[in-house]
Amino acid sequence: MNLINSLPRKKGTLIAFCLLLLVLPWMISSGFQSGSSYLRALDMALLFIMLALGLNIVVGYAGLLDFGYIAFYAVGAYTYALLNSPHLQAMLPSWMMYPPFVVSIVICAIVACVFGIMLGAPTLKLRGDYLAIVTLGFGQIVRIFMTNLDRPINLTNGPQGINNILPPQFLGYNLGKPIEWFGLQFEPVHLFYYLILFFCALIIVVSIRLQNSRLGRAWVAIREDEIAANAMGINTRNVKLLAFAMGATFGGVSGALFASLQGFISPESFILMESIMVLSMVVLGGMGHIPGVILGAIIVSITPEVLRDVINPLQMAVVGRKVVDPETLRMLIFGAAMIIVMLVRPEGLWPSKRRRAELRPATKGIALQEKDDLQDAERNHD
Repeated sequence: MNLINSLPRKKGTLIAFCLLLLVLPWMISSGFQSGSSYLRALDMALLFIMLALGLNIVVGYAGLLDFGYIAFYAVGAYTYALLNSPHLQAMLPSWMMYPPFVVSIVICAIVACVFGIMLGAPTLKLRGDYLAIVTLGFGQIVRIFMTNLDRPINLTNGPQGINNILPPQFLGYNLGKPIEWFGLQFEPVHLFYYLILFFCALIIVVSIRLQNSRLGRAWVAIREDEIAANAMGINTRNVKLLAFAMGATFGGVSGALFASLQGFISPESFILMESIMVLSMVVLGGMGHIPGVILGAIIVSITPEVLRDVINPLQMAVVGRKVVDPETLRMLIFGAAMIIVMLVRPEGLWPSKRRRAELRPATKGIALQEKDDLQDAERNHD
């Protein structure tokens, strides 16, 4: 009965939240002097949400520690750049020259998926630290490969990167230029926000469906006990490959959107630190819990940008001069905050009930009682 009564309230909250997301770019643009920079940081936060949800499939659901996830981000970005820049058009067949945006996204997702299978196939028998080392090496190999693939054929333009990447186009509208609709002037940063928000919402829906599917339960079974899962008839080889492939697909889509947003990519955008940041988002928010992963991605991506505008005025007000490099101090404060959070809440800021019960035995009875109440409500509803 409680579940039935809470449904209208949940729908109202969801509608209000969606309306807030739609007007958020205008609130930021009008509420802050440097609104465009904050809105661009928000676009990057949405991209990191997509990356974190993809890594959550591999780490949170299947329990496969992946330190090279940023490689799929790079594969998607470079695939999109090669398809939508003048750099390689002379070498491509005519049917592949400047494909439509949706086709480019699909191609990037497929290419990243293939790379995910290439990573997963040789590592099926590895676990824990050994798997982490192999995936870390894979991420570095991809970045070095992109850096040195400028000879004998200049495929990636080496460390100089690829520029002049075309922005997306829909129905004759170029998202790289301002568009006026219904008397409102939509700047490119607004247009990209809505574009990335659409794909982010799509990936969230897919993640929720996967979590509640038979495949999602198989991933969780492998994470808890792979031997027991295999004994129960789960094809652990195929299921783990699907985890790598699906996570890589999300990363490829994110990389394609990143390339279209930036208009320029280089190997420096896909360093090891980026992989560690994405993994930190999943762990900080709560592994295996979609709302927690989204919260972790927002905090980890937005907090350093907010500190950027706070540290310099604070040093000038307290000391009268810049004592410490702002970038170093910013990352020091951010790292210390993350360590404190992990010590206080090792299960994450917004963990799932299962993980909270595992890491905090005192809450196990509460979690079981909540589960029983939910089952009783569902039976009453039926």
